[in-house]
Amino acid sequence: MFKSLLRKKSIDGLLKGSLPSDPDGAQVMNKVLGVRDLTFMGVAAVIGAGIFSTIGTAAYHGGPGVIFLFIITAVTCGFTALCYAEFASRVPVSGSAYTYSYVTFGEIIAWIIGWALILEYAIGNVVVAISWSAYFNNILKAIGIHLPDWLTIGHQTAKMVYDEAVAAGRSVTDLVYTHAPEIFGVKFIINLPAFVIVGLITVLAYIGINESRKSANFMVGLKIIVLGFIAIVGFWLIFSTGTESNWSPFLPEGMGGVLQSVSSVFFAYIGFDAISTTAEECKDAQRDLPRGMIYSLLICTVIYIVISLVITGLVNYKEFNGVADPLAYVFDKINMHKIGFIISISAVVASTSVLLVFQIGQPRIWMSMSRDGLLPRRFSKLSPRFQTPGFATLMAGFLVGIPVLFVDDKLMTDLTSIGTLFAFVLVCAGVLKLPFRKKLPHDKSFHLPYVSGRWIVPVLLFIFSYGYRSRISEAITNLSGESYQEILFLIFLLVAVAVTVLSFVKKLSLIPVLGLLCCLYLMIEIPAKSWMVFFFWMATGLLIYFSYGRKKSKLSGTP
Repeated sequence: MFKSLLRKKSIDGLLKGSLPSDPDGAQVMNKVLGVRDLTFMGVAAVIGAGIFSTIGTAAYHGGPGVIFLFIITAVTCGFTALCYAEFASRVPVSGSAYTYSYVTFGEIIAWIIGWALILEYAIGNVVVAISWSAYFNNILKAIGIHLPDWLTIGHQTAKMVYDEAVAAGRSVTDLVYTHAPEIFGVKFIINLPAFVIVGLITVLAYIGINESRKSANFMVGLKIIVLGFIAIVGFWLIFSTGTESNWSPFLPEGMGGVLQSVSSVFFAYIGFDAISTTAEECKDAQRDLPRGMIYSLLICTVIYIVISLVITGLVNYKEFNGVADPLAYVFDKINMHKIGFIISISAVVASTSVLLVFQIGQPRIWMSMSRDGLLPRRFSKLSPRFQTPGFATLMAGFLVGIPVLFVDDKLMTDLTSIGTLFAFVLVCAGVLKLPFRKKLPHDKSFHLPYVSGRWIVPVLLFIFSYGYRSRISEAITNLSGESYQEILFLIFLLVAVAVTVLSFVKKLSLIPVLGLLCCLYLMIEIPAKSWMVFFFWMATGLLIYFSYGRKKSKLSGTP
């Protein structure tokens, strides 16, 4: 039984037999995506809710020095992007990390990754849709349209606010939960705008990749223009009014304060890998996918750093505590309300583009899992008219649309980050298991450069251990009474030592090793309570696999 869990798909078999496969015919997905389209889709996924919302929380904890966290996260994602690029050039098939894990680790790991990616794409879109709704409601209010407040917030959020007010002895008269209508004794409170936008985006994703490509390109172009305008105006105001003093101290709480916002900043970066799910719709996946990932990551990092410097230069970092819309807040604070209104419109556009890319990615993961027999065949059936995975796209819409009506988004951010980092770890580890290949003279596909980690990785581990010597000493001394967070830190340290030994003995490639270790470190900095929910999610996924997927898998030899 154990051997069957690790059965693998061969790269040659994937390339020869599964590119145009559809269970009910020989339909082929439309190949319309080039380097520019993929780069824009990557920017569309990354420059979204993060730059308009979570960047404020990060700035409050880290001050102007939060740019270092963006750089650290970008470098981590950069190592991972190079590993994705290597896989994409070898296995230009839809499925992203799920497919890559299938050819390197085997079926059970591939299933776990596929299940984790639901956290990244589906649950991540829940967070983005809720953020979209908040900005959209601000625009409606600005033009004099007021929706009932019980149609603009999730039931869970309204109930939490009500319970907190009751516990603190505050008045609940004006709260949404108090005056919302009731149906059969249950308060009717839903986030209607969030549900509507998810529905519209699902329809667009269903209609076709070409329409989605054009929409994403337009939205990316618009928000880059707006962000460029904000940067120019912002720096002019900073240096003309002398507020550059807000950049001092640059690291008010040291690197510890900067690292407090790992989860929110990493959430701002997730999505660049989503373009790897569109491999079968690329004109030249082996050449264009790697370039699209790397170009989009570089562009987004520059944008995040510039905007972070603008907002912390215009307003003191301490003012961002609890601010959900930092960019709009900054310009409202300096009495430039029209720019704040433009920013709100841009936030809606940016969030819409993120929703679109994720709603494109999720069905293609399911399509790949269905092709392998791990999910019912309907998930891989293409729409005869639009050549998109129609049923999977509709199901992805329901998976996101129903929760956004009711849930609160705080826990969702951490869960999305864990699911994404978990996929990144296995992609980096998977590259280490790929056989070596020489670059031929006329080969234009991406090749991950080999740099031996034999001596570099041990040196980096020594530097890390020295820098964290106090934390390591305290964690080991107080092991029996340590929190889950410190236990996770010690587990990371043990894994890092094991990887270092392997790097020395086997001369492992440096880039995937650094990607693996950096992603693991970011994972253990996410609050432990989110890990508990993550483990429950994984257990549920394994239950589905053992009750259905393992028996129905095409590699099992049973129909």
